[in-house]
Amino acid sequence: VQLQASGGGLVDVGDSLKISCVVSGRSYGRYAMGWFRQVPGKEREFVAAVTWTAGTTYYADSVRGRFTVSKDNAKNTVTLQMNNLKVEDTAAYICVHADSPYPPQYAESWTAYDHWGQGTQVTVSS
Repeated sequence: VQLQASGGGLVDVGDSLKISCVVSGRSYGRYAMGWFRQVPGKEREFVAAVTWTAGTTYYADSVRGRFTVSKDNAKNTVTLQMNNLKVEDTAAYICVHADSPYPPQYAESWTAYDHWGQGTQVTVSS
């Protein structure tokens, strides 16, 4: 499985930005896709995820109400619409893919995901 993220960039506080991730290649299954983010020197943080069949969504408290995760099954793409961006949203956003089902309480765990991409940088300037 290959995950290619795109759409990152430099924006101002309060702006919106949409990032996308295209998945290709074969996997044992596709249960969910989502996003984590990483800042150098800090722990990797869950952002959002969506299950591929049911479309159930999960969000970190820090982004709920501002970010929306969605999927396009036909295009094998997951998208993260980010609104009202804050300086603290600055990070490399990493696309992730889970082959197998996980209980809802594990959606925010990095170990629930089997594949991840290189990431796309989002920088929010004040």
